[in-house]
Amino acid sequence: WQSTVFALQGAVVAAGLVQVLLGISGLSGLILWHCGPLVIAPMLCIIGFSIYKEAALLCSSHWGIATLIVLLIVILSQHLHDCFFPAWGTKKMPRKLKQHCHFHFKCVEVLLPLLCVWIIFVPLEITGVYPLKHPEELSQLSRPINLTYQVPWLRLPIPGGGDLPLLTPRCITAGIAAALSAAISSQGCYMVTARLLEAPPPPPGACNRGLASEGLGSIIAGMLGSVGGTSTSVPNACALGLNQCGSRQTIQLSALLCVCLGVSPKLTQMLTTIPLAVHGGVLSVTYAIAVATGITYFQYTHMDSGRNIFNIGFTVFMALLAPHWFNRNPSIISTGVSSLDVFIQSLLTMPVFLVGVLAFLLDNTVSGTPVERGLHAGVTGKVFKGAEALLALVYDPPFLVRRLLNHPWLQAFPFC
Repeated sequence: WQSTVFALQGAVVAAGLVQVLLGISGLSGLILWHCGPLVIAPMLCIIGFSIYKEAALLCSSHWGIATLIVLLIVILSQHLHDCFFPAWGTKKMPRKLKQHCHFHFKCVEVLLPLLCVWIIFVPLEITGVYPLKHPEELSQLSRPINLTYQVPWLRLPIPGGGDLPLLTPRCITAGIAAALSAAISSQGCYMVTARLLEAPPPPPGACNRGLASEGLGSIIAGMLGSVGGTSTSVPNACALGLNQCGSRQTIQLSALLCVCLGVSPKLTQMLTTIPLAVHGGVLSVTYAIAVATGITYFQYTHMDSGRNIFNIGFTVFMALLAPHWFNRNPSIISTGVSSLDVFIQSLLTMPVFLVGVLAFLLDNTVSGTPVERGLHAGVTGKVFKGAEALLALVYDPPFLVRRLLNHPWLQAFPFC
């Protein structure tokens, strides 16, 4: 199994290198510039639909817990989102400050149900009062909770602590395929986040910086021994639409918490006690928002056009059909070169990659007017006159990063 881990680490490093190249070359922002609503809408819909099997599998570990957390999220986000209760306050506190000492339910409409279900059901499972039954597919992920297992409170990750990542042709091709799919998914997440927070669409430079940062994180993760890279989280992006907490301070705080978890195996072990059904319930709600956000982009297009009807139906249907068939028949691809087989098989089993490529090609090759394609709405980051100040306010990097990007050596790159 160690050779498999080293191979996965090599794929992660290769994927990170590809993402960095896509970011610093400006290719990702250039492609997004030519993506209209008829590319973004199917892509977001498939991003949401592509996870329904995994969400159902996680929910099947206990449908009662999954249903409970879905109901709690729906009630807090839709029925009680404007409700609040007073927080702490003192008599000597100024009146203006007291007005801000209120706790809105919409700030914790995902976190509060998760914590409540976690706190209630984990002790019951440990004591055997309410044991959870898991399907065979989850047998490797649903081992009995054992908090007595000795793990240290603090362990700093060291690059190459076990062994260096394995960079074989198969690992590199698998990493390239994963990077292409992750790049398309990340672009969709950027658009989802901007739309849910009612912010202007991200300009190409911001998308390039984001993708390059993800690639750099994947390289570091692979060198530190992780078998998973860094990419924009679809559940987190969609959760922003529920709690409307999308400030930079929120993201920086969450990054700091992740660093603390990464250097503390004991704290990370506690997270493994979250029931799998809780993850399934959260995914069921958040990925549904991705689908709904994609559907909203159709309003900018001429939906009575036969061109648009065909493009949408064909791209969505083929993005669901091809991965299903190639997953069931992996041996059909046999070119004689194993690394090339892995590359083709990986691409053809990724719905997000297929829908992105098909939608982009059809929208840019089939003739249609700008109004018919929805290009007049300006939903893909095109900078119009008078919008530079607003884009700078929203998407300019922090002061220290901006000073670094202003270096003469970096001005030639399109992410500055």
